[in-house]
Amino acid sequence: MTTKRGAALLNDPELNKGTAFTEAEREALGLRGLLPPRVMTQDEQVARILPGLRARPTPLDQYAYLVSLHDRNVTLFYRLVIEHLEELMPVLYTPTVGQACEEFGRVFRRSRGLYISAEDAGRVRDVLANWSHDDVRMIVVTDGERILGLGDLGANGMGIPIGKLMLYTACAGVSPERCLPITLDVGTDNTLLRESTAYIGLRQPRLRGAAYDALLTEFIDAVQERFPMACLQFEDFGNHNAFTLLEHWRDRICTFNDDIQGTASVTLGGLLSASRLTGIPLRDMRLLFLGAGEAGIGIGDLVVEEMVEEGMALEDARRRCWFVDSRGLVVRSRTDLPAHKQRYAHEHAPVQSLLEAVDSIRPHAIIGVSGQPSTFTPSVLAAMARYHERPIIMALSNPTSKAECTAREAYAGTEGRAVFASGSPFAPVTYKGRTHVPGQGNNAYIFPGVGLGVIVAGASRVTDSMFAAAARTLAAMVSEDDLAVGRIYPSLSHIRRVSHAIAIEVARIAYDQGLARHERPADLPAAVSAAMYEPVYRSLLGHTDHPAG
Repeated sequence: MTTKRGAALLNDPELNKGTAFTEAEREALGLRGLLPPRVMTQDEQVARILPGLRARPTPLDQYAYLVSLHDRNVTLFYRLVIEHLEELMPVLYTPTVGQACEEFGRVFRRSRGLYISAEDAGRVRDVLANWSHDDVRMIVVTDGERILGLGDLGANGMGIPIGKLMLYTACAGVSPERCLPITLDVGTDNTLLRESTAYIGLRQPRLRGAAYDALLTEFIDAVQERFPMACLQFEDFGNHNAFTLLEHWRDRICTFNDDIQGTASVTLGGLLSASRLTGIPLRDMRLLFLGAGEAGIGIGDLVVEEMVEEGMALEDARRRCWFVDSRGLVVRSRTDLPAHKQRYAHEHAPVQSLLEAVDSIRPHAIIGVSGQPSTFTPSVLAAMARYHERPIIMALSNPTSKAECTAREAYAGTEGRAVFASGSPFAPVTYKGRTHVPGQGNNAYIFPGVGLGVIVAGASRVTDSMFAAAARTLAAMVSEDDLAVGRIYPSLSHIRRVSHAIAIEVARIAYDQGLARHERPADLPAAVSAAMYEPVYRSLLGHTDHPAG
């Protein structure tokens, strides 16, 4: 039941049902005359809205249309998205969200989440107190320094936490009332943004050093006080801050970094699936990464952990992973390596180019996490095909404009033999009469299920073993039909089932490792199912739920 009436009720997106308010609700809640007379079912509303959405001329226009729907009617928004997730995922998130962030000032309509700025130092607790929901369980926070492959977008990066949390709800059923997007506006070093009249953030250079560290510490302490059961996900921080924050806080609070750990998990899942096509077990693969930042090192660390789990010695597992950064192959003789690269610096002669590295290392898989487009050149792809019957090509950089190669280039460059996956979606490719369906290594296969499992168990920490379990669970859900068309990830239409299975495994680990703050349920799968939000209208008069259709 609600105390809101009339226009106030229609203006509350969490309660508004639009034309689906029943006759009884319209009479009791002062809505008579404020709505057209016909009472519609939720199914009818979806059918009415979908053609208008599809008629929008560009993905960014569709994004703005969906955001507007969310601002009016949260329940209907999620019903629409869940029913058409495969179609709408690229609109709500990668690749469209990148453009939405670049043009955030133009598409901004209504404030979502919290903005905590450098000017709020000393009063972050007061800012968090302004949030209207107390039982927040999932927070996604960014400082906007490294948005996808687009760089420093400052406060415009808020599109990322908003989008990620939409996927928590759509893909895993985390209740939207338990989700909180936060942007830490510490300025931006993007001078074009600072000079733009449409920019919504602080027009000052990015805060760094001791002042930045103090603000982050104040923020994290305030979150623990205000939302003690919340999991804090770091998103799109610059490399240095991302590694530093994760290492400092991972054993102190419930937190993870999706760029490091989520990307690692979905990539590991793809490699485990790819091994079914290549016939080469993970422990026997040599991997060559283009890019040695958050994503690349995160993948390497989780792959190594999985190889060790399979019985390899730690140093032997690390020698299976090679990295190429902006200065060439990461080798032991280099003196310019930060700490996170040094454990993958092997004995080898200096190599400058990716092609030289492929010819020297002869990797079974090349994994692109560089943000540098078109770097998997025809020569590189041909070399991979020369050394292996089924070379694994993973062009994971986002958005599409930053992909190391396209799906068509990967198949054409390897005579149709590539096992291909990408970060952004690509359409099926027909090459020499055979149709290949590219897999999308989308973190949405991983982080929503991990988050749901953490919430169900009330986990106090998020561990790498949880991400390894998520990867194995994801790989196990790739069917023979998927593999037959070259796809190493399940269809996105099955993602809620995937998230459910991952949440069970994550919660089980939390209970087994003594990290759970909730009592262990007798039936864990049923408890996970019961925790999943379903976007159906509920009576505001204390009666039964509205029928869906």
